[in-house]
Amino acid sequence: MKGLVVITGASSGFGAAAARAYARLGHPLFLGARRMERLREVAAECEKLGSPRAVAHPLDVRDKESIDAFCQAGGTPEILLNNAGGALGRDRVDKLRDEDLIGMIEANVIGLVRVTRALLPAMIAAKKGHIVNLGSYAAHGTYEGGSVYAASKTAVRVISETLRLELSGTNIRVTEMDPGLAETEFSVVRLGDVEKAKAVYAGFQPLTAEDVAEAIVWCTTRPPHVNINLMVLTPTAQASLTKVHREQK
Repeated sequence: MKGLVVITGASSGFGAAAARAYARLGHPLFLGARRMERLREVAAECEKLGSPRAVAHPLDVRDKESIDAFCQAGGTPEILLNNAGGALGRDRVDKLRDEDLIGMIEANVIGLVRVTRALLPAMIAAKKGHIVNLGSYAAHGTYEGGSVYAASKTAVRVISETLRLELSGTNIRVTEMDPGLAETEFSVVRLGDVEKAKAVYAGFQPLTAEDVAEAIVWCTTRPPHVNINLMVLTPTAQASLTKVHREQK
């Protein structure tokens, strides 16, 4: 039987796409997110796609009690996908709202560490496993209005690199997955406006959630002696964080 895949932030975007991809491979799934109605729909879909068991469990990665309950209920993962997180706002530092500042750090950094910390002892005892931390292309540069988001994803890179050092000899692999512009709910949440979100992806073909999920699955299906430390993937049209070729209508 295939090993358990645990995915945070699995109600949409990369998390939901990865859940469907692992379901097709026959993995049991333990899925967490805040939006339970949507999460249950994803879990049901995964069972139809081939997962022998897909459990939807409430999870708010900004809440320690929620994380503890989720991790205690889920079992020992063969693959842990730390996907939950996101960006809030595009304000400059002098205009940055406290709720956005705290929200990004809590979700992207503190929540990721707490989930990993809770599940690692059992993975170490099992002497196998793979942790995939969802980072961002934003960790590889800076741009106006992205100070805290880029900083939080740079923290994901440092945490991933540190985990590889600390887990040396345990057979646990660690991958950092850093996508560029991908059209999911990301920009809607960040900008709070559907039309503004559409404008982010106007004039070029962005990555899809399925593109990123395929890359995640590829990394975790390499032979046991192979670890993909870092994968950066961008749309062909995206040359840097601030340069995107857009076709004129």
